[in-house]
Amino acid sequence: MTTPPTDSRTAPRPTALWGVCLASSGVFLVSWALCWVNAYVVHDDLPNTCGDLRRQSFPPEVACASADGTLTGANAGWTEALFFASLVVSVLLTGMALALAAVRRK
Repeated sequence: MTTPPTDSRTAPRPTALWGVCLASSGVFLVSWALCWVNAYVVHDDLPNTCGDLRRQSFPPEVACASADGTLTGANAGWTEALFFASLVVSVLLTGMALALAAVRRK
């Protein structure tokens, strides 16, 4: 870690807030990729074998509902929670970082 500059208005490098924004964006992209791979690579033959096919586009999901109510091919709960949580954190922190940058320019 480096020492912060004496005057925060003249900081030429990204702050920790931008680092967290980029990290949460990376987690969002990785979780989106996991959902996409699960839907379109792992369960690519599911539409051919299922009578009640359920598709979801955000996050990507292809699932087969059976008569007893169980779903086959659905995304794991933790990947969807990670997907939406990282999306929210990324949007909020990016907005905060942009607002802070606008204030520092004035």
